[in-house]
Amino acid sequence: MYNAGAPINQVILHRVTISDAEAQIHWTVDPRFFHAAGSLHGSIYFKMLDDAAFFAANSIEREVFVLTATMNVQFFKPVTGGHLKAFGKVTMPGKVLIHAQSELRDDRNRIVAAGQGTFARSNLRLQDISTYRMGK
Repeated sequence: MYNAGAPINQVILHRVTISDAEAQIHWTVDPRFFHAAGSLHGSIYFKMLDDAAFFAANSIEREVFVLTATMNVQFFKPVTGGHLKAFGKVTMPGKVLIHAQSELRDDRNRIVAAGQGTFARSNLRLQDISTYRMGK
């Protein structure tokens, strides 16, 4: 679903690994996504943090697609190259809302950004999404 179902992921080529209540996103920094000051634009930080937290949250929901309700991002360091890894994990599951956090780390394993999100269960059943595949 991540690569085949989301057109944005055809442009920003990430790799995702999902387990129970956790997810990882890997990406090689691409200078095409830099801002005018020569480092990675904050939208990519947000996307990686949101995706990692989202997939951690959706990994515990077996019936419906979850939606990002809130996402708070803290930026710590600029990124000018290398490889990034985002780690997401569920911090509080709930019947309506799922809370998750994420960290974005650089090649030297330094935290360059962090995120905290709330994810709401939608009415869209996973089985109705053509690119959804159950399994790990």
